[in-house]
Amino acid sequence: MKEEAATRICSVANAIDILGDRWCFLILREAFFGVRRYDAFLGNLGIATNILSNRLKKLVENRILDRIKDPGDARRFIYRLTEKGLDIYPIVLSLMNWGDKWLADENGPPLVLHHNRCGHHLEPVMSCAHCGEKVDPKEVSYQEVYKEKVK
Repeated sequence: MKEEAATRICSVANAIDILGDRWCFLILREAFFGVRRYDAFLGNLGIATNILSNRLKKLVENRILDRIKDPGDARRFIYRLTEKGLDIYPIVLSLMNWGDKWLADENGPPLVLHHNRCGHHLEPVMSCAHCGEKVDPKEVSYQEVYKEKVK
């Protein structure tokens, strides 16, 4: 069983290979807050410069962030979320939602999100695209398409 799991092709494992580091998620969090410049990431995160440079490079190489010349200062670069990067937002929301539910102290969650379209407090929910029902892990089955990694 252990050998079988090690050879299974897994989208979760592939995503973790790119995003499975706290610094990558914190950089993405800042990008979703609108941070674009290296020095702002550095100041907001309190991260070592070598780690920040490495993670930004990794996110750019994996086309999650674009690194483009700063139109206001040609000596500098800004980082923008790509379409692939924007698709990570539900993951960040899910982590935040879980942390708010299970890790918040007596003061409650440190951040409240509002859905601008409807004007209400945002309560993200994973739902089925076909029926709209909330996803319950007890009501989900799977079918493996590939059983072994392609070498």
